[in-house]
Amino acid sequence: MQYRTLGHTGVQVSSLALGAMNFGAIGRTTQDEATAIVDAALEAGINLIDTADMYSGGESEEMVGKAIAGRRDDIVLATKAGTSMDDERNHRGGSRRWLVTELDNSLRRLGVDHVDLYQIHRWDPSTSDEETLSALTDLRRAGKIRYFGSSTFPAYRVVQAQWAAREHHLSRYVTEQPSYSILQRGIEAHVLPVTEQYGLGVLVWSPLASGWLSGAIRAGRDITTSRSAFMPERFDLTIPANRARLDAVERLAEVADEAGLTMIQLALGFVTAHPAVTSALIGPRTLDHLHSQLAAADTVLSADVLDAIDAIVAPGTDLAAHEKHDTPPALLDPSLRRR
Repeated sequence: MQYRTLGHTGVQVSSLALGAMNFGAIGRTTQDEATAIVDAALEAGINLIDTADMYSGGESEEMVGKAIAGRRDDIVLATKAGTSMDDERNHRGGSRRWLVTELDNSLRRLGVDHVDLYQIHRWDPSTSDEETLSALTDLRRAGKIRYFGSSTFPAYRVVQAQWAAREHHLSRYVTEQPSYSILQRGIEAHVLPVTEQYGLGVLVWSPLASGWLSGAIRAGRDITTSRSAFMPERFDLTIPANRARLDAVERLAEVADEAGLTMIQLALGFVTAHPAVTSALIGPRTLDHLHSQLAAADTVLSADVLDAIDAIVAPGTDLAAHEKHDTPPALLDPSLRRR
């Protein structure tokens, strides 16, 4: 396992990190299975575990807490808040009211007295940067969090938050957690240059592109992955973007074969090769999934392989731009771009 410094924090984290989104109802993972995955990940050298309050309605945090009991100090523990937890309108967002309440809920579910990294799951356009950063700064001073970061923020919002912290003399985000894979490279054009400029640690999610790069999806095969069962539109081959992804996957499989790599090694080796990326979050649902992903822990891609990937999916290109999670609200809601 390789280790890297998380931004300017001085904290050393593994280049592969364990994402716990599949723990609980989302991944149909039991506590025993989750604990076995955590055990194997830690044994392999992973030292960062990332979850969120909304994963399976808090069940993921509860499972992580039980799995790490007795060894908390050896783990860099990260969670997130900000997306909707239920139908109550104030149980979401980046307000002080919600973050103070929800952090206590997360600590209770995790069974710990602090988290190392607390992340705002999505930018909240209805809340000012000063409001959110002020609350997070106070939570850090209270010892309930050590650092805080953003997740899936557009590049301009990352910049705005850095300036707001400076202007109001508040602590700043020290990490960003964007979506990044061979098939979704848009952040190379905007987000990653900004994170490098401000010295942010970068924890990338979905490096296997929702399973497209797992090796399980190939031309001529039925798509039967877990993700395709509840997000069928992302795998419907009548949609041009999905056909483009499948074409890219077929060409990438040839590159992997010629290099003597699995598709997973190619995919994870690609994202961890970028100098702006600290860690790639893997989200195994089973022990077999974990072991296949751990095989990429020491993968280093040659320049020839990286050049071949660039020739298939150009740098800064998203093959499914409509699936971006950091799109400015005005592009999604017509009322926000009309007087």
